[in-house]
Amino acid sequence: MKLASKVTITLASVAAAMLFAGCGGSSDAEGAKSAPQKEATAKPTVTEKSLGLRKTDLYSEDTTTADKTLYHTEAAGTSTKINRAFQDAPPMIPHDVADFLPITKSNNACTGCHMPEVAPAMGATPIPPSHFLDMRPKHNFDGKQFTKSIDNMKNETDVKKLTHLSQARFNCSQCHAPQTTGALAVENTFEANYIKEDGASRSHWDEVIYDELDTAPAVTADDIANENSPAGHLDGGH
Repeated sequence: MKLASKVTITLASVAAAMLFAGCGGSSDAEGAKSAPQKEATAKPTVTEKSLGLRKTDLYSEDTTTADKTLYHTEAAGTSTKINRAFQDAPPMIPHDVADFLPITKSNNACTGCHMPEVAPAMGATPIPPSHFLDMRPKHNFDGKQFTKSIDNMKNETDVKKLTHLSQARFNCSQCHAPQTTGALAVENTFEANYIKEDGASRSHWDEVIYDELDTAPAVTADDIANENSPAGHLDGGH
């Protein structure tokens, strides 16, 4: 009887202690909630002036104006040539082109000065030999079966010399563009490393078109064994 009483008293004490602790914890939580809290703010590590190319106040548009794009206004034949950006890069247009646009297959004013036979007399950059090449293979298709005229795995090419300007090259402004004389948003510190002595003013790309390339992967025995497999054949390999 005495043992049971002791156990009962002990359990009662433990329960009271837990209840007291629980009340105390709740009171502390409520006190923490009622205390004023400081808002967490991120410290600025990047300034607004460093975002993008604009260096003026982002919230003031009335005093911010972009630099004007000013193209060369010199007439063709009177302007100063611009060095190529890198070896064999398409040269920039240093003169006014307003009267030459639009350029079409049947109306291309650029050829009047830049064709090789007249360019020296006009003081113009001649159209390079690479523009007088047809580099489009003539594949075979009889209406049902398509076969390639060259073997890409052997790095075969189909380049044919033309006696006229390739019609794939008629759109001069696709690669050649006028150069603005306005201020640069970011200073360009790039320096070209021309591999040819006259690389700043002349293209040598046509001289390497016929060079043999070693870019095709090696053909393995497994490749040869799968030569006639259905994979990659539109007609199922038959």
